[in-house]
Amino acid sequence: MKAVHIITGRGLPLKRSDVDTDQIIPAEWLKRVERTGFEKGLFGTWRDDRNFVLNDERYSGASVMVAGSSFGVGSSREHAVWAIQQGGFDAVVAPSFSDIFRNNCTKNGLVPVVVPEAVVQAIWAAIDADPNVEITVDVERLTVEVPSAGISATFPMDPQTQHRFLNGLDDIGITLSHTGAIDSYEANRPSWLA
Repeated sequence: MKAVHIITGRGLPLKRSDVDTDQIIPAEWLKRVERTGFEKGLFGTWRDDRNFVLNDERYSGASVMVAGSSFGVGSSREHAVWAIQQGGFDAVVAPSFSDIFRNNCTKNGLVPVVVPEAVVQAIWAAIDADPNVEITVDVERLTVEVPSAGISATFPMDPQTQHRFLNGLDDIGITLSHTGAIDSYEANRPSWLA
């Protein structure tokens, strides 16, 4: 997992609430054995509608998804996070996330930014006014800002998760950060425990 300090980019206004993981990445994509190529299935069913926001050229290259409440509900699937990341997004801003989806985000390097509904509405309005408006998510300061629109808000993140992002640590990386203690234990472990 790569370290994440500051994300700056354009936004995609996904003006939908209660988006479930099957809508993010349909179940037929879960049969893949490799961990790549999921961007092709991102919102696969909705992409058939040429008016769907992800098909709008104005938002091509956006790296911050701005969604409605209850994002990522439904079954637990890391594939949903992978699809969003492989689709070019580094953060999702929403009023609320499913706990399981949020946890999958934090373990895979996708920043889940929880802000009040009014902030999401203001960001949507800023994007509607100018699709090229710049959004900044600062994981060190725990802020999301749209400077040109005068939007600035803080978001919660527990210290362990913030540490994980700032240092680029997945679960294996966290375990490896304790190599000295593990080696010491192994060196001093009684032989009968081997």
